[in-house]
Amino acid sequence: MSGYVFDTKHDRYPVAAHVFLVERGRILLLRRAGRGYADGRLGLPAAHVDRGQALTVSVVREVAVELGIAVAPADLRPSGTMFRWAGEPRVDIFFAAESWQGTPEIREPHKCSELVWADPDDLPGDALDFVATAWADAREGRMLREFGFVSVPM
Repeated sequence: MSGYVFDTKHDRYPVAAHVFLVERGRILLLRRAGRGYADGRLGLPAAHVDRGQALTVSVVREVAVELGIAVAPADLRPSGTMFRWAGEPRVDIFFAAESWQGTPEIREPHKCSELVWADPDDLPGDALDFVATAWADAREGRMLREFGFVSVPM
């Protein structure tokens, strides 16, 4: 990108790409560990998106590293966007995938202590609070939600 100067005049929010891995009507959740945020809670496979990196590249990279599976970018279906308050504003992009190569397994035990296949319409009580909302949005085709902000009636 010769000649490009990164814009530093505006606030930047962390961007994460999450994926609903769907198999036989269930989604895969990972029990977070050793991360300092929501340790012990169940969340989705997710990746922070690095500057200059495509969302799908981030997801493909992270599921390979975290779970040892290969998801083709073409198999990632856009499933929603959430501008979310989590002690700071965050931008979360959601995808769903129903096919991949390999069997998910814990590849980073210092970041994940358990894999749980769960009914997405009846999530365990210790799932992160935004997962159920993101799943409902994906099923309903809602592509944008603001979540967790006191001033937004959602």
